[in-house]
Amino acid sequence: MADLIQKIAAYHNTEAYREQTWTGTFEEYVQLVRKNPAVSRNAFQRIHDMIQSYGREEYIDSKKKLVHHYFFDDPENEGADAVYGLDIPLMRLVNVFKSAANRYGTERRVILLHGPVGSSKSTIVRLLKKGLESYSQKPEGALYTFDWYLDELREDGTQYREHMPCPMHEEPLRLIPQEYRVKALVDLGIAGDAYPVNIEGDLCPACRFVFRSLMSRYKGEFSKVMEHIKVRRFIMSEKDRQGIGTFQPKDEKNQDSTELTGDINYRKIAIYGSDSDPRAFNFDGEFHIANRGIIEFIEVLKLDVAFLYDLLGASQEHKIKPKKFAQTDIDEVIIGHTNEAEYKKLLNNEFMEALRDRTVKIDVPYITKLSQEVRIYEKDYNKKKITGKHIAPHTLEMAAMWAVATRLEDPKKANLTIPQKIKLYDGKMLPGFTEESVKELRKEVEREGLDGISPRYIQDKISNALVSEKAVGCINPFLVLNELDSGLTQHSLVTKEEDRKRYREHIAMVKQEYEDLVKNEVQRAISADEEAISKLCANYIDNVKAYTVKEKVKNKYTGQFEEPDERLMRSIEEKIDIAESRKDDFRREVMNYIGALAVEGKKFDFRTNERLYKALELKLFEDQKDSIKLTTLVSNVVDRETQEKIDVVKQRMIRNYGYCEVCATDVLNFVASIFARGDAKD
Repeated sequence: MADLIQKIAAYHNTEAYREQTWTGTFEEYVQLVRKNPAVSRNAFQRIHDMIQSYGREEYIDSKKKLVHHYFFDDPENEGADAVYGLDIPLMRLVNVFKSAANRYGTERRVILLHGPVGSSKSTIVRLLKKGLESYSQKPEGALYTFDWYLDELREDGTQYREHMPCPMHEEPLRLIPQEYRVKALVDLGIAGDAYPVNIEGDLCPACRFVFRSLMSRYKGEFSKVMEHIKVRRFIMSEKDRQGIGTFQPKDEKNQDSTELTGDINYRKIAIYGSDSDPRAFNFDGEFHIANRGIIEFIEVLKLDVAFLYDLLGASQEHKIKPKKFAQTDIDEVIIGHTNEAEYKKLLNNEFMEALRDRTVKIDVPYITKLSQEVRIYEKDYNKKKITGKHIAPHTLEMAAMWAVATRLEDPKKANLTIPQKIKLYDGKMLPGFTEESVKELRKEVEREGLDGISPRYIQDKISNALVSEKAVGCINPFLVLNELDSGLTQHSLVTKEEDRKRYREHIAMVKQEYEDLVKNEVQRAISADEEAISKLCANYIDNVKAYTVKEKVKNKYTGQFEEPDERLMRSIEEKIDIAESRKDDFRREVMNYIGALAVEGKKFDFRTNERLYKALELKLFEDQKDSIKLTTLVSNVVDRETQEKIDVVKQRMIRNYGYCEVCATDVLNFVASIFARGDAKD
């Protein structure tokens, strides 16, 4: 047992624990502030610096410069609460913190995250709360508070030392009386680098009472009063109710404002003799315990109107009014979140104008980028978490594509489809569309991302598919898409039949996209013979070279010089839609590309030219598909030679595309049935 305890003890960082439990005198704390003024930052400054401490990346999206803040990737928890695809709303949120940190006005506002259900509003706030907990434990995020140590007499006349922590864990510099605080900070040589040291507000009622009592006892000798002070490191913790508060409204009959502003401790009235003695008051309301940090209001607009007065004062004046006491100064970030329905009520309620005026609204929409939506599901459904079941390639991608499709408005351009719009939003370029086109597409929509299907619904249906009896060892896109389809009838948030019909049309569209995708993969697997592609490419280049310089090609078998093989060249070029009128331009383009490589001392490789590579693959597939006889899979009559070729293709799909034996067989059978119907595209 002793050995086990020693092993567990070895994990404990004793040095870090000592740093985090530092205590010292008020004078020692002042020396700390002189060395590092950042320890006296206010709540907004601390949150902004915390986010910036994780770094950022700038990038261009549709000609717009965006910033990705790594903090929202939740790096310290391996991405458990990572937020994807919301860089624009998060940039706006960080800018609010930056403005507030510099005291430009937004520090006197309630931050309201607004958006549809399941759009990551709660996750963003949870990240901020967890981040503050972690940041306060690091040297760069250190902050301090103080305790009182008072000499008291027992009934028998003996003396004892009473320990009274500041109930609102305030900044120790608040102990300097306001009338000479500014002059004292200047004389002490305290000046911030990033932010000027500017200690605002007075002590809480309990500390003010003790301070005044001691000043009276020592005839105004401030130094004597400070002998009763011990400054200590303050670690924020939601579980310990230190620096992080959370308030969730209950039904209207049970809402009690004392949850926010504290209540009288009737047991202590017998000790101190009066309910107006601050020592007989519990400063444990959510506003008190969140001082120096952040308070979250869950579904903030469900608050009773009486609560809003406390909220308005807390945001605009940074003061709260506990029962029977003067207004008390607070220093905290107030952030709430609400959904669309509740926000509409706010807009229609004329009694809530004061709240609207003191609110900074940040829209948090659903993701409209396919690749980012896929990351949500990959986080929950991957090889580490899902054991015993294989998820076929493109299963999560197709579910995500449907989710994104439900959130997009129909394109106003007649020649643009929803699948094409999804691809453009995801950074893929299509013929006839530029980055400017994407910018225009985003400008012409009003509510894109604020309606549609929540990621939670997708997660529920993927879970259903995983436990379904139909999922024998593997789930595929059709299984998940069918679950999504059947669940629409019972979906509590899809109440209109026209929406249900539109969502089902999107499912059919996604199935068609998947069909095209797997046909292409099977084609590539069949034509994945690198040696054969290389030979075909060499033959094509020889003929193109001869054609462009008006020479003949030597036939390797007969040794005779012949005209360039026009039929071969056109059979390859037609695969990528090179028109007859454009063939000369394309052939010169290929030869110029090869010449440019030669000048740089590089050798031509067909893999470096994407269009030519695709054309060669399609040509080789067309030449080989008849020899493989994939359609014989449908008839269940497969000769040994054909089966061997099909097995080679299957192994390529497993090795190159992530299929398992089950889903590779299913996909080959599915594509074989398409070819059998004669539906395969050229």
